[in-house]
Amino acid sequence: MKKEIAEFIGTFTLVLFGCGAAAIAGDSIGILGISFAFGLALIAMAYGIGAISGCHINPAVSLGVFVSGQMSLVEMLRYMAAQCAGAIAGAFVLMTLLQGQLAGYDVAASGLGQNGWGEGYMGAYNMHAAFLFELVATFLFVLVILGVTHDSGHAAMAGLAIGLTLVVIHIVGINITGVSVNPARSLGPAVFVGEGALSQLWLFIAAPLAGAVLAGLAHKCVLCCGSCDGKKKKK
Repeated sequence: MKKEIAEFIGTFTLVLFGCGAAAIAGDSIGILGISFAFGLALIAMAYGIGAISGCHINPAVSLGVFVSGQMSLVEMLRYMAAQCAGAIAGAFVLMTLLQGQLAGYDVAASGLGQNGWGEGYMGAYNMHAAFLFELVATFLFVLVILGVTHDSGHAAMAGLAIGLTLVVIHIVGINITGVSVNPARSLGPAVFVGEGALSQLWLFIAAPLAGAVLAGLAHKCVLCCGSCDGKKKKK
């Protein structure tokens, strides 16, 4: 269970500090601050638990790793379960902290840094823009992860590269969807925020998972082509 526990802790940390930055300090630090909160939380976990579980802390990443042929189906499902549990636990702790305000805190009205789209949410983008952003952003994010963690990648710099990729994705996408690229990150806050967030949760599951599948296939294809080219040159 070491890997699953690591994934639980990592996803818990990402949601607590990433969504926490948005819900607690968003008005003070703005989009750039929230973006770095998510990125720095990921970097910290990458170096903290990367040697144990690979620090996926994201069902989309685990799916991408599975599709690329580097993970079994059973292990992927165990990772996903741990990630979702960690995200829900992180959102619960965040909610508990916010409700500790003397003036009170209405979770349904003020939220927990949940994802969304449409009228009244951030830049008020429509569903198609939200889906497209999450699909493309997850594809690029997972592709970067698969590339830098590959045997031919630069392992020492992997955590930094992945974290900074998440930062730039947030800088561009916060006004569109709040940025998910991670079904577990979306699930955690939605469970406690309720109906509005839950009704839109499907997009933050479907789009990131679709992007992850495309990234896994692209990575696998590139590796296959590269191996084939190398064998031809040797001959």
